[in-house]
Amino acid sequence: MLSLQEISDRFELQDLIYRYSQLIDGKDFDKLATDVFTPDAFIDYSAFGGSKGDLSTTIAFLHKAMKRFPNTQHLNANIQLKIDGDRATGRLMCYNPQEFTNEQGEIDVLVCGLWYVDEYVRTPKGWRIKNRVEERCYFANQPKGLGL
Repeated sequence: MLSLQEISDRFELQDLIYRYSQLIDGKDFDKLATDVFTPDAFIDYSAFGGSKGDLSTTIAFLHKAMKRFPNTQHLNANIQLKIDGDRATGRLMCYNPQEFTNEQGEIDVLVCGLWYVDEYVRTPKGWRIKNRVEERCYFANQPKGLGL
């Protein structure tokens, strides 16, 4: 049986996961530093050819890479959390369609299927992601010249 604290932690971690997706889809990347990640976070997007490194590297990468995709959705499911006091780990599924303009000038959709493998820590401002690694499942309809 879960304690009230464990239930609260799970809801707070789910809110954090959804907040990440909201900020990415809203192209509000700078808020990742205050609302989602720890200052010393490590983020690895290399499974899809993206950046791998600290928070500032990640935010710079997102500002550049996501210009090509005006509309995106990061849909999370199958959230598996293990909480141990002020630390937690998680593995969750992400279905990620992203709209782009193809070589013919038409709107098209790239689709990524992935898992996030996370480490979380409780901070004075609430739960934050300390480490996030993407694991690739599939990549469909990749636009030419994307380099991913």
